[in-house]
Order: sequence, then structure tokens, then C-alpha cells
Amino acid sequence: MATTQDFRNGLVIEFNNDLYIIVQFQHVKPGKGPAFVRTKLKSLKNGRVIENTFSSGVKVNVARVERRPYQYLYTDDMGFIFMHRETYEQISIPKTMIENYQFLKDGLFVEIVVHADTENILSVDLPPFVVMEVTYSEPGLKGDTATNTLKPAKIETGATVMVPLFVNTGDKIKVDTRDSSYVERVKS
Repeated sequence: MATTQDFRNGLVIEFNNDLYIIVQFQHVKPGKGPAFVRTKLKSLKNGRVIENTFSSGVKVNVARVERRPYQYLYTDDMGFIFMHRETYEQISIPKTMIENYQFLKDGLFVEIVVHADTENILSVDLPPFVVMEVTYSEPGLKGDTATNTLKPAKIETGATVMVPLFVNTGDKIKVDTRDSSYVERVKS
């Protein structure tokens, strides 16, 4: 059991018969009336984000979760195959449980969040940034770099990312896996 005093980003709580991770919280002490805590909670079952307000001092159940290091190996008809980096145990995870699975490439290190009591897999967390090679992109026109114009580029995993005009086929780029956006071009 924990109270609203123990809230922090990343804490997993049991709420409405589901597991939620606290994405954002704010303690509010109005001039009149009792204090409360405004939160944004993300469901670990379906990924939906909800907002909820807790009265100050309310008790909530904290779920025990573990982050385990895994490495992505390959995909087959059962799903995505990952290997534990210390025990070499392999597990299969369906596509629906992985957010932004289009950025998975062979050998990528990820963290799998597991409910410690039931050993259920809750989510697969990709690293925030990955380096990918551009496999196809329309060539940009020379001197056309004054504006913030973007063009689609296909990367090595088959995903499409919007990139600036100066990025060409064969370039390596850094991509933010949280919002599928281009960050920078990487020197080889």
C-alpha cells in the first residue's frame, strides 16, 4: 500500500481492476478546500492514457514490476522472439504488446516489463533512440535547405519516417522511438 505522497513518474499502481503506470502527476493545494493529486495514467493492458484526480492521502495498491534485459532476435508466425541477456531464455511476444514495433531490428536491446507476482509480460520498452539506415528516399534538390520541409524516407526495418530534404539513401539517422520522429543524421 502507498499513498498519494509516494506518487512518482513510472510507478505502477492497481486502479479500476487494471495496472496503470503514472506518466505525470501534480500535487495541488488550492487556497480553499482539501489538497488533491492530478494524474495521467497509462494502462499497461491496452496502452490507453486516462486522467484521474486522487484526494490527498488516498491509499493505492502498488504493483511490483521488474524490468528485465532482453535482446530482439527475429520474427516468426508466433510473434517477436526475444532472448534474456543473462539466462539466454527465449520468449515469444505478439505484435499487439509492442508499441512502435516497426523500429525493432536484429540485436536491439530492449527492456521487458514483467508483473513480478504473476510473471505476466506487461510491455516491451524500446530504447528511446535507435540508429537506422535509410534504404530509400527521394533525392533532395540542391540548395533547397532553407525551409523546414520534410520528405518520407524508408528505413531498414521497412518503417517510414519523415526526414529533412538533405537526408539521402544510405545515410544513417537517429530516430525517436516514442513518437517516430527524425532526430539527427549520424556520422558513419
